[in-house]
Amino acid sequence: MKFVDFICREAIRTNIEADVKEDVIKQMANSLLESGKIAQDQFDSIVEAILKREELGSTGIGRGVAVPHTKHPSVNELVGAVAVSEEGVDFDSLDGEKVHLLFLLVSPPDRPGDHLRALENISRQLRDDTFCRFLQQTKQPEDVWQLLEEADNNKFNQ
Repeated sequence: MKFVDFICREAIRTNIEADVKEDVIKQMANSLLESGKIAQDQFDSIVEAILKREELGSTGIGRGVAVPHTKHPSVNELVGAVAVSEEGVDFDSLDGEKVHLLFLLVSPPDRPGDHLRALENISRQLRDDTFCRFLQQTKQPEDVWQLLEEADNNKFNQ
């Protein structure tokens, strides 16, 4: 599975200013709402589901990366948003460091394979230091999209 298969281009944000987990998750979910990928009447329920997942254990996986995610019956396909925080977000990460790169996923409960393949793709790509460094330096959503396409096309060393 590639980034272009699930990341919503219109839901990329490079200017996230929130500095706590809940606010960033709300902003990212709002980017999916604004891009028409989630329904207004399901917004609160989706945010609540993501926060409930965070209670099980932080999705701040270390090295400045977090992948908040949930399965939710209101979506018909896997959808994702990307956010970059220049200042960093306290995300209760495993390594205690602030998070700068965030990938938010919402998938239908009956498509667990898609969910797992997306998580695997994100974690594999984010092991590449060059890719992460370039992502953290992006200033425009279009630059993030270009990097995701390059990663999909194996432009970074794996």
